[in-house]
Amino acid sequence: MGGALLHAVAKTGASVGVFDTDPAKVAGAQKEGAAFADAKTLAAESELLFLAVKPNVILGVCREIAPALSAQTVLVTMAAGVALSDVAAAAGTRKVIRIMPNTPVAVGAGLILYCSADAVSKEEEARFSEILRYSGKLDPIDEKNIDAAAALSGCGPAFVYPFAEALADGAVRCGVPRAKAMEYAAATILGSAEMLLKSGRHPGELKDAVCSPGGTTIEGVLTLERAGFRAAAADAVIAAYEKTKKLK
Repeated sequence: MGGALLHAVAKTGASVGVFDTDPAKVAGAQKEGAAFADAKTLAAESELLFLAVKPNVILGVCREIAPALSAQTVLVTMAAGVALSDVAAAAGTRKVIRIMPNTPVAVGAGLILYCSADAVSKEEEARFSEILRYSGKLDPIDEKNIDAAAALSGCGPAFVYPFAEALADGAVRCGVPRAKAMEYAAATILGSAEMLLKSGRHPGELKDAVCSPGGTTIEGVLTLERAGFRAAAADAVIAAYEKTKKLK
């Protein structure tokens, strides 16, 4: 995820620095940012410092870099299940923004949910939004809802990809070449999403508009219902949320 965000930020022309404990990752990132020898040095020179580390290590990283942070540095954390207040306490700063991005930020079509600590100014939040303008859509959300929402938006791509593959498998079974089937599945999902977002209509209403009485589409819809499709999709989001709560 850090690499995907780096790619988006680099498109703005901003001066970017990177550090990772894995030298191979640093080498790969040097195409888009200057490599730093250690986290403290990078922290000392950063206006916005993105912490792309796992929940089980983020507070330790915050304590490590705390002495190097200036009063103007804004920390951006993306560790699932770790509250703004916990990051702020560990880093010794109140300027923290918490984000929950998803992997489509890598192609500029992502969704980044975010919430800001009270100490982050409107100007700093605007700068944060500006630096991520090539990542996709940014949406502010109350921190109390960010984990539940991220179980949908952050984990959701991993739920959509098997669905796309399954649609393609069905078409292949019926004789469509694999490459064409994958293209058609992706285009169908993309077009349906655009229709849902731009029409403002309820998904049930849009589904009904495709289902002619006695037709082929309603036959497929009923097959999905018999297999428990909607319950399985809802349960996937709930399971991801419940797992997030255990990370705290």
